Amino acid sequence: MSTQNPVKATTVKATTRLSPEPHLGQRGVEIQSFGSLRLLPIALSAKARGESAQLLNRILADTTVLYALYKKFHWLVAGPTFYQLHLLFDKHADEQLALVDLLAERVQSLGGIAVGDPRHAAELTRIERPPNGAEEVPVMIGRLLDAHETIITAVREGIETTEKNGDWGSNDVLMSDVLRRHELQVWFLAEHLVDVPLVEA
Repeated sequence: MSTQNPVKATTVKATTRLSPEPHLGQRGVEIQSFGSLRLLPIALSAKARGESAQLLNRILADTTVLYALYKKFHWLVAGPTFYQLHLLFDKHADEQLALVDLLAERVQSLGGIAVGDPRHAAELTRIERPPNGAEEVPVMIGRLLDAHETIITAVREGIETTEKNGDWGSNDVLMSDVLRRHELQVWFLAEHLVDVPLVEA
């Protein structure tokens, strides 16, 4: 019988110490390029997912710009209807911001890369750029209505494309959320351009 002591297993403790210092200035390679797709198992072809991601990103870019327009006009509106339009523009901006998030998350769920930088959105948008200064209230409203129609046109085309491709998730987002929200906001805006007397008919 051996009298040697059994060899004890030893564990090597890591010598790296944790530090509360932040790791600043980190940079790395791009891990997924814009316009490319990751494979996600959602039972939808890469072609369908790619087409949906592309059209949703264009609508997302336009929506980002429309949100910014609403905020600009919210700050710059003036005149007898200041209070009502100041509040309305801010309400509409909040609703557009919710659509930005909804559209971006749908692009991501398709395996794409959502337009997330306002500078990128400005490169892709189809909405006409207004002057940098202030304009009269009816012009502001007219610009907003034109922007809405630009987006609504793209949304209607997107609804047809996603239906053809069987992308019911994107189709539902476009029809139930985006289209209906835009149509309602158009109604609220357009009524401010109707010239009706306030006291006597």
